[in-house]
Amino acid sequence: MPKRVLQGVVVSDKQNKTVVVKVERRYTHPLLKKTVRRTKNYHAHDEAQAFKVGDQVWIEESKPISKLKSWVVLENTPEA
Repeated sequence: MPKRVLQGVVVSDKQNKTVVVKVERRYTHPLLKKTVRRTKNYHAHDEAQAFKVGDQVWIEESKPISKLKSWVVLENTPEA
């Protein structure tokens, strides 16, 4: 089974070798037929500590690294 890959924005880089990434998903509400935005924060492993708050990044699912971390930062997303 392929690993999930998500795109998000770094909201915290205060922890050692860890960044918190906010991922937003949009879906249509089943009853109201309105587009709804939901966000979720993921703790991701950043070995090189290269990413700062505000960076857009791709994260990939991995085996659990710690209690909260089971994602790894892949790369920076070029700013469009």
